[in-house]
Amino acid sequence: MNHHELRQIVWIENQRLWESGLVTLTWGNVSGLLADRSAMIIKPSGVPYPELHPEHLVMVDLDGNVLDGNLRPSSDTATHLELYRAFPNVGGIAHSHSPCAVAFAQARREIPCYGTTHADHFHGPVPVTRSLTESEVESAYELETGRVIVERFVDLDPIAVPGVLVAAHGPFTWGADSSHATDNAIALEAIAEMALGTVSANPEAPSLEQHLLDKHYRRKRGDDAYYGQSKD
Repeated sequence: MNHHELRQIVWIENQRLWESGLVTLTWGNVSGLLADRSAMIIKPSGVPYPELHPEHLVMVDLDGNVLDGNLRPSSDTATHLELYRAFPNVGGIAHSHSPCAVAFAQARREIPCYGTTHADHFHGPVPVTRSLTESEVESAYELETGRVIVERFVDLDPIAVPGVLVAAHGPFTWGADSSHATDNAIALEAIAEMALGTVSANPEAPSLEQHLLDKHYRRKRGDDAYYGQSKD
């Protein structure tokens, strides 16, 4: 896939994030990485979604240098780049301020896995990062945001758990490409809404049993997966 094709795909995924209701005003972005991992294409900063066109997207290298585009890239560019550098199997990232996921982020709480819908997408709770220190915010806020996410995943598999809540901020999700990243953003908001409803119905609701969690996650993945249709 060349950068022209990737630009079109990333534009479609940004529009899908907005059309899914996860974005208010301009609060969100999707990026995608070239197959050789040499550059990223991302939404420009502050451009309203109804006015966004493929040619507005910005291509930057993994050091953040603009390679193509006349607009400033998203203010979250440094966060995306840090995740791409740390997670070698990730090829797309989505960020939003979707209300239910943000509610958990602002509460500084992970989203427990209460049921099988959650387990279909995340193999365990959706984690929350620690809060950034004052010095981290002042020195390189967006870069440090990426670093606290990576720090949180020291003992987690970013493929099995393809998303995170940044404390007091909001969700970042990712996947093999930008389409999977958007899928996971949509799923994360649905999961967060269900979790809020679960806690409202029963504040003492138990987490899903491990054998059910494993079954629902693995029936979609791996050699023994049987969900969906064969690609043959």
